Amino acid sequence: MSNIGQKQRLLQNYTLLGIECVCIVLAFTLGILTRGAKVSYHTFSHSYLTIIAFILFFHLLSYYLFDWNTGFFKRGYYVELVAVVKYNLVLILFLSFFLYIGKLAEDFSRLVFVYFFIYNILLTYFGHLLVKKFFTSVYRTSSGSNKVFLLTTSSYVESILAKITDKSEWSFEITGIALMDQNAVGEAIGGIPVIAGENNLFEQFKTRVLDEIFIHLPDYSKEKIEDLIIQFESMGITVHVNIDYFNNVIAHKTTETFAGFTVLSYEANALDYRRLFIKRIIDIVGAVIGLAITALLTPFIAVAIKLDSRGPVFFAQKRVGKNGRYFKLYKFRSMYTDAEARKKELLSQNEMKGPMFKLEHDPRITRVGAFLRNTSLDELPQFYNILIGNMSLVGTRPPTVDEFNQYELYYRRRLSIKPGLTGLWQVSGRSEITDFKEVVKLDLEYIDTWSLTSDLRILLMTIWVVVMKKGAR
Repeated sequence: MSNIGQKQRLLQNYTLLGIECVCIVLAFTLGILTRGAKVSYHTFSHSYLTIIAFILFFHLLSYYLFDWNTGFFKRGYYVELVAVVKYNLVLILFLSFFLYIGKLAEDFSRLVFVYFFIYNILLTYFGHLLVKKFFTSVYRTSSGSNKVFLLTTSSYVESILAKITDKSEWSFEITGIALMDQNAVGEAIGGIPVIAGENNLFEQFKTRVLDEIFIHLPDYSKEKIEDLIIQFESMGITVHVNIDYFNNVIAHKTTETFAGFTVLSYEANALDYRRLFIKRIIDIVGAVIGLAITALLTPFIAVAIKLDSRGPVFFAQKRVGKNGRYFKLYKFRSMYTDAEARKKELLSQNEMKGPMFKLEHDPRITRVGAFLRNTSLDELPQFYNILIGNMSLVGTRPPTVDEFNQYELYYRRRLSIKPGLTGLWQVSGRSEITDFKEVVKLDLEYIDTWSLTSDLRILLMTIWVVVMKKGAR
């Protein structure tokens, strides 16, 4: 990360962290005062100190694990309020759990609990708005922000300015423009003065406040740009050279070293590996619990399967996982042993438009198999796939090899993450979806908006769907 990026991140994160801690203490104090200061202090003071310490500890811990304020300056008023309410709901959930485990619930006033929740939402929300106002209106134009000059040509200057003067960019200020293809000194573009051209470029920069230069010269040769970099480098000025000339590519971009070359890398989805690590830990814990449940139920399910039809208890099928990797997916057998051979006879009855095969009243399913599918018990052995890392608790449905071979290029992006035991489309009326493109749409929505919170929500929705037997397949 560049110096400007580190500076921006540190200022944003630690300012917000400080403001939110102050809001928590103030909200808790107001909750006590609203409840009744005299009664609360004498009766509950010791418990309150313990609780406020826990709230602050959880806040600090979650701040570093979950990064609640990603995209903070790009959130509008409504989105900001929703984000604050969501965080406070999680905070209250963990506080309730702490009170129950610590056996402090009886020593804690419920009204203080309610007042704290309301006050903290209001204080945090308005605190966030003030932070945004300060950084975008005050700090951005102060002497503390980085002063940046734009070096480009007349054909690109307006489009570049529109992009780099976005309101969400607050840690630097564009204070001047240098046009390399014409003499426009004294003019202003977008309210920013043109202070130099190619002929007087370095003379103008000798006596000006200048922290960084942003160069956008796609039509210039590598040698000319390299000469400019060397000149500014000799002046001790940080130089940013725009090498992203592909305007229609919307993938996430990162600059890095690849095989000794400095490259601009494009990724369809940029995932934070801290959160992926936490996701993996959750998968392992969930898989261990799931396998324990599977071990308890397997004897009963195995007997039922054997009594109902000939064949093995478990069914293994070759599936396609992350980025085209093959693996064996395990399930309790819910079909007759000749199911794969009979599938060809039923292809004409496929109720799903696209490469996925779906038949509501599939004659290949056994009586016990129908029960296992309706209750999703046939999926239990997949906890083994999750434990060894082939799958995740939440992800996209792993396609069969036949389905994969029929994929269009667009469909393949749904394989850019690990397949899951459950996913967004499974809890979004899976029995009613008849077009594979709708499945892909929901899978890509999950990938593009992925977070640990969304995984938790999908897991809870899955439990509801299974219990209510909605959309089973």
